[in-house]
Amino acid sequence: MTAAGIDYTFINTAEGLHDFNQQHRDIDWMGFDTEFIGEKRYHTLLCLIQISSVHGYFLLDPLAIDELGPFLEILQDPAVVKITHAGDNDYRLLYRAHGITPTNVFDTQVAAAFIGHRYPTSFAKLVEAETGERVGKGYAVTDWSRRPMSEKQIKYALYDVVYLRQLYDTITDKLRANGRLDWALEECGLMTDPDYYYRDPHHELLNSNIARSGKTKERIFLLRLYEWRRAQAEQRNYSKEMILSSKLIGQLVRGVRGGKESMQENRRLPGKTVGRYGDLFVDFYTTPATPEELDVVKQIQRSNHDDEDDDMIVELLYLLMKYRAAEAEISHALVMPRNAIKRMKQDESVRQSILGSGWRRELLGEDFVGWLKNFDRLKLRIEGGKISLVG
Repeated sequence: MTAAGIDYTFINTAEGLHDFNQQHRDIDWMGFDTEFIGEKRYHTLLCLIQISSVHGYFLLDPLAIDELGPFLEILQDPAVVKITHAGDNDYRLLYRAHGITPTNVFDTQVAAAFIGHRYPTSFAKLVEAETGERVGKGYAVTDWSRRPMSEKQIKYALYDVVYLRQLYDTITDKLRANGRLDWALEECGLMTDPDYYYRDPHHELLNSNIARSGKTKERIFLLRLYEWRRAQAEQRNYSKEMILSSKLIGQLVRGVRGGKESMQENRRLPGKTVGRYGDLFVDFYTTPATPEELDVVKQIQRSNHDDEDDDMIVELLYLLMKYRAAEAEISHALVMPRNAIKRMKQDESVRQSILGSGWRRELLGEDFVGWLKNFDRLKLRIEGGKISLVG
């Protein structure tokens, strides 16, 4: 088949996938991307897998093929370099659906951050910057589950893998030249670890500003509410927002204290929601907490508006991180997100996972690591026009 002047093979049978696997037993690299639908669903629907290799271009239809084992086998083959752009999304989807992680990965978005590109950067911008070619912005909002696919859909899908090998070659050459290839491969290698895809089942609660400022009873209510919403969404395969909008949660916390009648009188809460679930919400609020629930809510970091010194120290460390990243021509957004320093202060395990070893520690230096280890004793001092951290 041909689309936009590109010859490709469409795989929509088990036999075709078996033949693909046999044909690719000799390869040492494979580029791939996926298209999926996540809107209004709890379980993301994988709709298409685009593949490039020395043998050409392929479109694999997971809607027509139940068993993807022959493709997943290649993803797990350490002899084959898997080339992606923002591949963590693709790998996370495959991990959740099939329980597999890749080996020997090279992600162009991650690697590009080590040669001066911003992180994250779009595929189109990276292709233009590194190859001079211009590609379309994509067809992300289209219905990828539609069959047959349109000519435009096929064109955009193929363009997502056509340039992957060329990007791999140009970026790898630059990484060798600037001595950052090992750092880039170390960062890409995170995607091969199952822990990379782990997400705390209580992450909504632990990151909720409402929970941080609430009392124990409100926190227990939120814990139960979030878990109920998630379970309902999973059971019905709806998005969590379709079960209960996030914008209503704060109103529910305030309203549930006064019982169902109080919630019914709150004009910001839909009467239909209160009528259907009001008694359940009251039960969430009034039922005594279990020891297991109390253990969960104890993990919530309470807001502290009094300690402005900590905020200034965090900001200073963040600016220092940006400075050292800029000196090395590495995107600071890849090195450390803004909230990471505060999280490292609060949780030793986070600090170990980010700065325990590897390229970040080497980049930032032992003094930076030492400041984080002794954050509670750090003091900001300004003397003679100089700013210093002492501890």
